[in-house]
Amino acid sequence: MEPFAWILFGGLAMSAIALVGSSTLLLSEAALDRIVTPLVAFAAGSLLGGAFLHMLPAALAGGADPANVFLWSLAGFTLFLALEQFLHWHHCRRAASDCRKPLTYLILLGDGLHNFLGGLGIAGVFLVDVRLGIAAWLAAAAHEVPQELGDFGVLIHGGWKRKSALLMNLASGLLFLLGGLVAYAASSRFDVGFLVPFAAGNFLYIGAADLVPEVNKHRDARDNLIHFCAFGLGIALLWGIRIGLGG
Repeated sequence: MEPFAWILFGGLAMSAIALVGSSTLLLSEAALDRIVTPLVAFAAGSLLGGAFLHMLPAALAGGADPANVFLWSLAGFTLFLALEQFLHWHHCRRAASDCRKPLTYLILLGDGLHNFLGGLGIAGVFLVDVRLGIAAWLAAAAHEVPQELGDFGVLIHGGWKRKSALLMNLASGLLFLLGGLVAYAASSRFDVGFLVPFAAGNFLYIGAADLVPEVNKHRDARDNLIHFCAFGLGIALLWGIRIGLGG
């Protein structure tokens, strides 16, 4: 398929992942707690594996100035840090008793911006190399599953009806497709190769700053072993994809 077809299919598929959150209604809170953290650990390994094993090597192999590659990676990392700092600051200024409903809107705003920027980055990767784009999409999808499980739970807890929560999560997910289409349209006028290291920086921030700290909150030795194995499995998956794609 042409890069545009991959961008379109990948955007629609990523948007559909937003519907996975509805499965939280079928699980007890204890069961959800058991599966979410291993999924988070797996996602962290996948994102870091995608950045270090696929995207950064591809950006460097493309002949770009290494300093520019790492500068764009740093820009991607910093932008996501700034986004989360603003949302956290805005959220923490509210009293706890007045927090539940506003938090749901902040979750949707943050997820929507995240999806749009993710769509830009992944589409940019597809435009450089379709095989690289597939690996990046899989790593991003691994992160979306536990995120959507958590987001849907927050919306329901915040007083949203199930149908409304699903529709808003889906609308937020469609911003990934919008970001991809914007990147594709811009590629006819600009060199979008910088989006590869930029997306790598996004992956590094989400994996190392967002997800790994969540995994490290546990102190039980058995849980830690399970989470570490899940993290290693995420890296192994991306390494296997690299080998399978002839990287």
